[in-house]
Amino acid sequence: MNGRLIAVVGPSGVGKDSVMAGIAAAAPGIRPVRRVITRPREMGGEIHIAASEMEFARLRDAGGFCLHWDAHGLSYGIPVKVLRSVQDGAERMVNLSRAVLPEAQALFPALTVLHVTARPETLALRLAGRGRESAEEIARRLDRAGHGLPAGIAALDLPNDGPLDDTVARALRLLQPERV
Repeated sequence: MNGRLIAVVGPSGVGKDSVMAGIAAAAPGIRPVRRVITRPREMGGEIHIAASEMEFARLRDAGGFCLHWDAHGLSYGIPVKVLRSVQDGAERMVNLSRAVLPEAQALFPALTVLHVTARPETLALRLAGRGRESAEEIARRLDRAGHGLPAGIAALDLPNDGPLDDTVARALRLLQPERV
């Protein structure tokens, strides 16, 4: 396997999608992955491939995902073509659940984990600002925010409380130290 999968992880509202967009714009060789999600496209958030629960189950059962998981009442899948792409030498970047990191590490030997963090007050403001969840759902997401990474997973820590440009610059230094 010549390529690398960069798993961007962290709690809801930490800014993973914004950081990923900044990295992709600054380093075109790192291509983002579009996840398949059982969330209607019009609900906002990341650009994803929307699927009904039935479509998702069909894809999963047919081996269409190299990784899949359920979280917050939704199902998420990473198309199997991502595995092939990395095996062929590509650098891909994906927003992953912390829970599937051990499975990802087994599939992608050159896995790099970028752990995006932010202070609780920053998370609360961002979650409320995106307008997708009720106050109860936001509280549940904030409760999960402090969960760490699974045992045996090494990560590059990336605080994201300040200006996005600064965070993206730090991310690039972490991901591509040879460019510094």
